[in-house]
Amino acid sequence: MSLLNRYSEFDAWAWVYDKTLGTTYCNHRLPILEKLLLQHLPNKAHILDLCCGTGQVAQQLIRKGYQLTGIDGSEKMVDYARKNAPSGNFIVDDARSFKLPPTFDAVISTSAGFNHIMNIEELKKVFENVYTALLENSLFIFDLNLEKGYQLYDLKGTLVEGYIEDEYALAISRSHNQKNNTSWLKIAIFQLLETGWQRSDLTCPVKGYSQSEVEDILENVGFTEVNVYNHQGILELTESDDFVYFVARKA
Repeated sequence: MSLLNRYSEFDAWAWVYDKTLGTTYCNHRLPILEKLLLQHLPNKAHILDLCCGTGQVAQQLIRKGYQLTGIDGSEKMVDYARKNAPSGNFIVDDARSFKLPPTFDAVISTSAGFNHIMNIEELKKVFENVYTALLENSLFIFDLNLEKGYQLYDLKGTLVEGYIEDEYALAISRSHNQKNNTSWLKIAIFQLLETGWQRSDLTCPVKGYSQSEVEDILENVGFTEVNVYNHQGILELTESDDFVYFVARKA
């Protein structure tokens, strides 16, 4: 294991992520993966799921016949991934520093995992590690919130997602400081225990990048055929598109 900084803060909400966002994001991403990636892969292709979370995407891809390796910096997230997709191979490691040989037919990263990489230099390290792990002529696909999406939220924050169930509730808001161009996800978790409701709070810094700087890094690392698609998998972007998919090929 070559962790720069294990994402232990995500351990505290792995259980509720597994119940909520893990499934929601999986349902949204699978049709895009089908359209932009899976149709180009051989049978039983080996896929690396980077920032795999609680493993719902890996679980569905395994059911389709693919071999899956998952990496996440949260030990608790990986514990849930192993339960959800027991035939996958899951590793606790850091996207910025993992080292794997070139054995993968594709690398994916969904649920905006790379927005937790807080500067360009470290994002480049991620792309270099991915490039090394890919077989020649293989594809890399990931989703990302662009910086203009985070800039829509003021210092007070705006609710963007929420879940209410009988035994738990989850609320997530985004906030953005225009002065230092820094954003945060603020997460409030409510869990019903025998003694009553318990609240937990988590604040995660996030970073939005521009389309052009991400394209430049990919090309600088050596990726070719870089294309950018909107949230529906359409190649032609509009000014309002702030959540996108990047697809690149290892030459």
